[in-house]
Amino acid sequence: MILIALGQMRRRPAAFVGLAVVLFLAVATVTLFGSLFAADVTAPDAARDTATGPGLMVIAGAFGEIAVLVAFFVVVNALGFALRQQHRELALLRTIAATPRQARRLVRGQVVATALLVAGPGWIVGTVAARRFLSELQGRGMAAPGALVPATPVPMLVALAAVLAVGLMASSVAARRISRIAPAAALTASSTEHARGGAPRLLAGTGALVGGGLLLRLSATQPPDQADRAGQAALLGSLVLLIAVALVGPPAARALAAVLGAPVRAVAPCAGWLADANLRGYARRLSSAVVPVTLLVGLSGTMLIMTSTAERAASMTATSVTSDTDVWLRQAELAMLVCFAAVSTVNTLVAVTAERRREFALLRLVGATRVQLLRMLTVEAVLTAALGVLLGAAVAGAASAAFSVAVTGSAMPSVPVATCWWIVVGAGVLTVPGILATGLRAVRGPAAELVGGGRD
Repeated sequence: MILIALGQMRRRPAAFVGLAVVLFLAVATVTLFGSLFAADVTAPDAARDTATGPGLMVIAGAFGEIAVLVAFFVVVNALGFALRQQHRELALLRTIAATPRQARRLVRGQVVATALLVAGPGWIVGTVAARRFLSELQGRGMAAPGALVPATPVPMLVALAAVLAVGLMASSVAARRISRIAPAAALTASSTEHARGGAPRLLAGTGALVGGGLLLRLSATQPPDQADRAGQAALLGSLVLLIAVALVGPPAARALAAVLGAPVRAVAPCAGWLADANLRGYARRLSSAVVPVTLLVGLSGTMLIMTSTAERAASMTATSVTSDTDVWLRQAELAMLVCFAAVSTVNTLVAVTAERRREFALLRLVGATRVQLLRMLTVEAVLTAALGVLLGAAVAGAASAAFSVAVTGSAMPSVPVATCWWIVVGAGVLTVPGILATGLRAVRGPAAELVGGGRD
C-alpha cells in the first residue's frame, strides 16, 4: 500500500498541494511555540523572575493549543479534498478486493509521506520565527532577557510527532466514507453526492452547538480582571461553533442559499437561476465551499472585536484589563489563525471548482457558452462569499458578545467597523477570483472528451 500511496501522490501532485501547505504551517507553528517553551525551560531562574506577564510557557501553551485545534480542522478539510481527487482510484481498489483497513492504511501513508516532505522547511521557518517572536517578547518585558532558543532538536521532533498525530486522526475522519462503503457501490458513489448527512453527524453538530454555547457562557461569567481567561474561552467557543457549522453545514447552507437566491434570480434571471439551482441542489458541495470562508470570517472577526472591546473596557475602568502587549499578542494570534483559514479557503474553493469539469462540459454540450458558465460561476462565487460572511459574522457576534459581558458587563461589544469591512473584502478577494480563475481552466478542453472521462 505504501508504493500505491506514493504512486498516487506522483500521479496527482496538485491534489496534495493544499494538504502539504497546511501541514507545513502546522509544523512551523508547533516548532515555533515548542521552541519558546524550551527557551523558558533553559532560561536562568534569576532572569526568568524579571519577566512580566504570563510567561513564555503560558503564551506557548495557549497559542499552541489553538494552533493544534485549527490545524486539525483544516487538515481534515484539505485531506478530504485530496481523497476526492483520487476517489475513483480508491474505489477501484475496493472493487478488486482491497479491504477497508488497506484503504485507510493507504491514506495514512499519504499523510505521513506529505508530513515528512514538509517537515524540514517547517522546522527551519518555525525556528527562525521563534527567535524573532522571542526577541519581540523580550523587548516588551514578557520574556527573560537571557532566554535563548536552544539548539536542540526536541521541539522539532515534538512538532513532527504532534502534526503526525493530527494528520493520522484527520485521516481517520476523512477516509471514513471510502473505507466503509460496499465495494460494489464504491465506483458509482465516486461520482455522486450523498444528500443525507446521517443522524450521527446531526447529533454531533447539535452537541458541538451545545458545547460552544457552554464555552461562551463560561467566558461571559468570568470577572473583569480575568479578561485573558474570558478571551480564551470565547475563542475556543468560536472554534467549537465553527465545527458545529461544518457538521450541520449542508441543510444550513441550503436554507440560506434559498433566501439569498431569490433576489439573485430576479436580478440575473439566467445565470442567477442556474447558480441558485446548483447551490441548492449540491448542498454538501456548497457547504464545503462555505465553511472555510466562515472559518476565516469567524476567527478574524472574533479576534478583532474582542481586541476592540478589551481596549474600550480599559478606557472605561481605572484598572486596565488590557495593554499594548495584550493587543500585540492577540494580533499575533490573529495572524496565525488567518494564515490557516486563508490556506483552507483557497484550497477548498480551487478543489471544489476544479472537480466540476465534467459538469461544465455537459452544460457546454447542451448549448451553454464559456461566457455563460463564467457568469454562473461569478454569481455562485458571490453567493458563496455572502453565505460564509453571514455565518462567520454570526459566530463572531456570539463569541465577542460573551467576551463583552465579561469585561464590560454589556452584551454589546465594540465593533471596529472599518477593520471588519476589510475582513469582508478579504473573504471576497479570496473567494471570487479563486473560483473564477479555476473555472477558466475547468471550462477549457474538448467538452465531449471531458464528459466521456477521457481527461482528469
